Amino acid sequence: MDYRLSGLYAITDRNLISREYFETTVEKAVQGGVKMLQLREKDTVWEEALRLGKIILKITKSYGIPLIINDSPELARNIGADGVHLGENDCSVEHARSVLGRDAIIGVSCYGQIERGLKAQMEGADYVAFGTPYFTPTKPDRSPTPLEVLREARVAITKIPIFAIGGITSENASLIMETGVEGIAVITSIFGSEDPEKAARELASIIK
Repeated sequence: MDYRLSGLYAITDRNLISREYFETTVEKAVQGGVKMLQLREKDTVWEEALRLGKIILKITKSYGIPLIINDSPELARNIGADGVHLGENDCSVEHARSVLGRDAIIGVSCYGQIERGLKAQMEGADYVAFGTPYFTPTKPDRSPTPLEVLREARVAITKIPIFAIGGITSENASLIMETGVEGIAVITSIFGSEDPEKAARELASIIK
């Protein structure tokens, strides 16, 4: 299936979503307007990550949105997910493509480095993510990336979508979208909310 890689991109966090309500919480976020979903289960044992991936794959398929797996193309393949997201310590785009095939969605974290984004584009990534524009409890040691970097990235990287990630809320999302990025990726603003569906709807309305 061909997906449009834009809009609201939600990323799960085991510290914010209880296992007991994992499925219902994720589905509520999707119902609120999430257009891409990433399973992020750092330090979770393979079997548990696989189980969770298969659970939410049913959700993403029923709503017609892509499921991306953090870090591991092998886990993504075993889940049957649509793609993988790679950080600076993960495998290459080339390796991920060899594992997942030409139709897989491969995203790359660029932090504040436009050169990294250009390299990812050249290597065949399908989207890149830049962050963090604001402080985020998920990456407390990360220095903020100025909004000007997002604007410059949008000018330099012309062939693939750009997402911004890091400390984005309904209060500042409009400033992020004004930089020209295709979407925003959030963790805490949705899954740290008492009402994930409402939080997602508010963010999605700003992106539109």
